[in-house]
Amino acid sequence: QVQLVESGGGLVQPGGSRRLSCAASGFTFSSYAMRWYRQAPGKERELVAVIGSTGGSTNYVDSVKGRFTISRDNAKNTVYLQMNRLKPEDTAVYYCQAVVLVGFRLENYWGQGTQVTVSS
Repeated sequence: QVQLVESGGGLVQPGGSRRLSCAASGFTFSSYAMRWYRQAPGKERELVAVIGSTGGSTNYVDSVKGRFTISRDNAKNTVYLQMNRLKPEDTAVYYCQAVVLVGFRLENYWGQGTQVTVSS
């Protein structure tokens, strides 16, 4: 059974940093790209960052480029999102996501989300 469990959210002051973690289980983690999404109140969920299966390729939404870093540890089945120079507009629930081949179908899996609030 595929499970994604996020942690690391909380309240942080503007300009501060936070690292989110997503522990994965139930699939061959090292074979799949991983993504971080976020959803702010009243807004649609947006893709924030993606990392390839080996960690060799990454991509980011423009609004976080230069501030956020996605990384992974395939030995620990964990993907991270390091967030620096946080802004109030980064306030959202952050989710990790994986698209996993199950049998002959690609299935979309989400974690439960972790709240990040940027406020003084």
